[in-house]
Amino acid sequence: MRFTLARTFLNVGVSLALAAGLGGAFWPSQRLEAANVSKQQADLFARKLAVIASSGASTPTGRRRTQVTEGELNSWFAYHEPGLLPTGVTAPQLTIVGNGKVAGQAVVDLEVLGRRRASGGVLDPWSFLTGKVPVRVVGALRAVNGMGRFDMESADVSGVPIPKTLLQQLVSHYSRSTSRPDGIGLDDTFPLPARIQEIEVGQGQAVVVQ
Repeated sequence: MRFTLARTFLNVGVSLALAAGLGGAFWPSQRLEAANVSKQQADLFARKLAVIASSGASTPTGRRRTQVTEGELNSWFAYHEPGLLPTGVTAPQLTIVGNGKVAGQAVVDLEVLGRRRASGGVLDPWSFLTGKVPVRVVGALRAVNGMGRFDMESADVSGVPIPKTLLQQLVSHYSRSTSRPDGIGLDDTFPLPARIQEIEVGQGQAVVVQ
């Protein structure tokens, strides 16, 4: 259960848009700074995950509201992220903008991606991808009635805007699994774990409602 919750927060925080790991499910165009990150906040967020998981596994006795902050989530990424990111994706960061909007980024090794995706053709653009670059996405998180959805507004690589179709290729590549051979679609809805009914996105913080 805790692993499922962790992946959900990773998806909400960094990998819905680059699903399951391309990082950053929500970014403004400026580079995010890893400010306000500490081991103490990482441990606090881990404890909150445990409380949410425990609550989800027990018989509900009323609505439980658990507040998590941007600093706690980014600290958890830095200190506790349990190997959920795929090879070639590092340094996820999240900004909780407010009014449902989130922004974030991750560093992606495009050479690793290029080796995996390239067809070998002279004109295949994946053959020319090199270097580690920040990938950013901006969008809105909708998480109500036990279901979540991310509505992308914009994305860029090193400040260069990319279309949703290209971002979808990246997401599909990194989110493939035995059960989902085509990966995750950017427009897919997903069930919230641990009996989470809503995630209220405020400025610098979010509230998990069970």
